[in-house]
Amino acid sequence: MVELADEQADDWWEVEALYDLCFAPGREALSSYRLRDGIAAIPGLCLVARDRDGILAGAIRAWPVRVGGAAAALVGPVAVHPTRQGEGIGAAMLRAVAERAQARGWRRLMLVGDAPYYARFGYARLAGVEMPPPTNPDRVLGRGEWAGIAGPVARWQA
Repeated sequence: MVELADEQADDWWEVEALYDLCFAPGREALSSYRLRDGIAAIPGLCLVARDRDGILAGAIRAWPVRVGGAAAALVGPVAVHPTRQGEGIGAAMLRAVAERAQARGWRRLMLVGDAPYYARFGYARLAGVEMPPPTNPDRVLGRGEWAGIAGPVARWQA
């Protein structure tokens, strides 16, 4: 059993170590990181999952972006420690972020990922939404109010 909580400043290094463990070297070279550089993550949409001993089991973050002038939350990275995968931790974090995003007025969520996996959380391919290269367009997924929204994904400008 794990408990989800808002990521705190003191969690940062531990979360980064989890991302380093779960993702390939050079993960920060991905185009999604260029959209995040220097932009604050969305408060309340960055979560950690800890077991009863306080050991980090998973983490998820979300960042504001613009698509065709519309605000969207770019969800990710999503990571679950390899020893805890298959326990539903990733699913719990994705559901919690979706609920929290809706409660905070974020009408559009997007991520880059495997469509068959994320479809069970309401994500579908976003035709016409263009992540910076070299992102595979088939992996650009969204949920929420995307009708009429298209164009390149751009950095957030408050």
